Amino acid sequence: MRYLSLITIVIDRIFQIRRECNEEFISIGSRNRLQMDVPAAALQENVDATSIRQVGNTPLVQLTHSRFGEEKDVFAKLEWFNPAGSLKARPASWMISAGEDRGLLKKGMTIMEPTSGNTGIAITKFARQLGYKVELAIPEGVSSETKEKLRSGGAKLLVTEDDLCPRVGPGTDQSIALAGALIHNHPDQYYMPNQYENEANFLSHYRGTGPEIWEQTHGKVKTFITGIGTGGTITGVGTYLKEKDSSIRVIAVQPQKNHHIQGLRNLDESEVPEVLKRRYDVIDETVTVTDDESFHMVNELANNENLFPGPSSGAVMAGFQKVVGSLDNGPIVVIFGDDASKYKSVYKEFGVFTTEAYEKLRINSRFQRDSENY
Repeated sequence: MRYLSLITIVIDRIFQIRRECNEEFISIGSRNRLQMDVPAAALQENVDATSIRQVGNTPLVQLTHSRFGEEKDVFAKLEWFNPAGSLKARPASWMISAGEDRGLLKKGMTIMEPTSGNTGIAITKFARQLGYKVELAIPEGVSSETKEKLRSGGAKLLVTEDDLCPRVGPGTDQSIALAGALIHNHPDQYYMPNQYENEANFLSHYRGTGPEIWEQTHGKVKTFITGIGTGGTITGVGTYLKEKDSSIRVIAVQPQKNHHIQGLRNLDESEVPEVLKRRYDVIDETVTVTDDESFHMVNELANNENLFPGPSSGAVMAGFQKVVGSLDNGPIVVIFGDDASKYKSVYKEFGVFTTEAYEKLRINSRFQRDSENY
């Protein structure tokens, strides 16, 4: 009965969103919003120690083929070595721990989060270890493999259509609206980390990813390139690196409008996340890439580097190709957010790999993560 009641509440709220969204923009989980004064210390004290020790310290590998810059030294940070297989393990662990530390997340509560996949997978993994239930608002366009991964991990999915609320943008903006609406009426039952606003997202990269890159390049990094999703990675890493050396160039890559690059967003068609707004000026240049350019670079990385990258990695390398001629000599660091394990259907749909080529690459590619930790 409780399950049926929840379904009824969700359905009623969806129709209410449709009626109200053109009159008043939905406030996104303000009661659970983490303010900017979150103490960096003790943010991760409460989360399972084994998982936390495995977050971060991901490898930085040099791309050696001349296709990727000839005389340039290009290094890729392979974030699929994190628990749950992606970059998003970093903010997920920090946001959960910050919620517990501030008393916003308590035993018996359900974690509700809007996600395009990777943050949801990471939250589900950590939440299961800590005994929390998880509900995720996710765009309908997310790959079938991602949805299956989330369901098999124990998450309940609320799949959002692009026309749920015409006032807001497509994709994850719809999911943000639905998640925020649900917790608005049940603040004591849900905790929404809200990666799009949560300062712990920024801190996970400012305290983690950024220092790692600085140390791994022995302080010689000259350019940092990554995709735009929530803005946590580019602002966190970019801020840290520029504090070390203000001459370091920070370049953001965004996909085309109406794109198919899971995890990234086009800022011309989507709401700019608060995390990104706070430190937008850390970005020196923004490059826009097409789906075709991104998927082509996925294929190039597979053929020339024997890597198994996700679509966002292809987008980042497509962005790199557009600016490489203007970059200073010295180490260039790019972020590879996840591998291709969740995108078999996407790559088939867009002709990136045949089924046979995909499977061969999955088995034989370099730098494979431990599947048991995924």
